[in-house]
Amino acid sequence: MEKYSKQDLENMLKNINISSKELETLLKAREKKEIDFKLVDIREIYEYTDASIKGTDLLLPTSVIHLHMNELEKLKNEPVILYCRTGNRTGHVLMILRRMGFDKISHLANGILSYRGEILQNAPIPNKL
Repeated sequence: MEKYSKQDLENMLKNINISSKELETLLKAREKKEIDFKLVDIREIYEYTDASIKGTDLLLPTSVIHLHMNELEKLKNEPVILYCRTGNRTGHVLMILRRMGFDKISHLANGILSYRGEILQNAPIPNKL
């Protein structure tokens, strides 16, 4: 596996579009406490329980995301990576949040369908909805 410097990892987080390989790298680095960010799934609960990315911190379905703006607001100044099924929903949410001042937010460009890292099935929901 390639070795990345802290600067390399921070630069990855600055990209609006994160690739599967980059997310895998970032998750492994986070496990080693080399970098920190939040991974947020914005799909619906049934989609999350069907398949989710290992390391997901929050589930904030787009259908109820407006009810959880307090939780999102707490993340405004830290790096956040959103993901959905194909990258379409996250693309829309990403642009809305950027207009609201979230400048450290990015997304898994082609969604969980493109992700080649560890996928969990029937994972417990990481937060109370």
